[in-house]
Amino acid sequence: MNMLIALVKRNTKLFFKDKGTFLTALITPLILLVLFISFLGNVYRDSFQSIIPEGIEIEKGWIEGFVGGWLFSSLFATSCVTVAFCANMIMVQDKVTSSRADLTIAPVKSSILALSYYISSCFITLIICYTVFIIGLIYLAIVGWYLSIADVLLTILDIFLLVLFGTALSSIINSFLQTQGQIVAVSTVVSAFYGFICGAYMPISQFSKGIQSFVSFLPGTYGTGLLRNHLMGGVLDEMKHNHIPDQLIEALQDGFDQHIYCLGHSVSIASMYTIVIATVVVLIGIYVGLHVWFRKKK
Repeated sequence: MNMLIALVKRNTKLFFKDKGTFLTALITPLILLVLFISFLGNVYRDSFQSIIPEGIEIEKGWIEGFVGGWLFSSLFATSCVTVAFCANMIMVQDKVTSSRADLTIAPVKSSILALSYYISSCFITLIICYTVFIIGLIYLAIVGWYLSIADVLLTILDIFLLVLFGTALSSIINSFLQTQGQIVAVSTVVSAFYGFICGAYMPISQFSKGIQSFVSFLPGTYGTGLLRNHLMGGVLDEMKHNHIPDQLIEALQDGFDQHIYCLGHSVSIASMYTIVIATVVVLIGIYVGLHVWFRKKK
């Protein structure tokens, strides 16, 4: 245990010591935040209003609160994964500088070394994501706050689980990379592709039936669904209390991915948590197994 703690501290200090890497990891979600608010905000305000039938009055605060929740759920759905790739650069950097060889010569188990990279990357990613989360809460408080304490706490849990997932996924992929250029290239591809397939850039309901079926089998989709429910649920509850028709609420939930469907059936929030947690456990097991296999192979 002492060896694990020492390695985690060492990896974390190395990351924050490299100001360029740290700033890149921090600025990336902040840039996405600005882009989402500046460009996608108006798109989804229009989409929200297009669903509202004539004769029903919708308060501006409801629109802003709903759109803000959708944008921030999209932001965290992608950032928890993409930031993890930046935080995991220490593992590749150790290969480049041959520090990894020095660590493997020392009496350190492969499983301990693998977990040290994983835990330090999780810690770094959580710091960055929760920092952005605080900024997001301030923005929602300004434009339209409808979150309960339970919503905030559950969103914190959702971000934590998605960071565990994103770090495990990046750790597996980074295990096969040998240079800084490779990890930068992979991070760029993941940033562009993952946001699309998890429904962060546009609602899954707007995809073709084939793509909808495909993404319904991806665990990241359910992480996005959890964030949607907890960041957008409060404003929908407020609309219900003000006698907005249930049919309209259902249309908004289906149109903006509060409801996730798999094989034609709506997936419950409990099932979403089960899928994400089970995926994290499996990915961590694969990652540690890869490190042990690599060392035996050498």
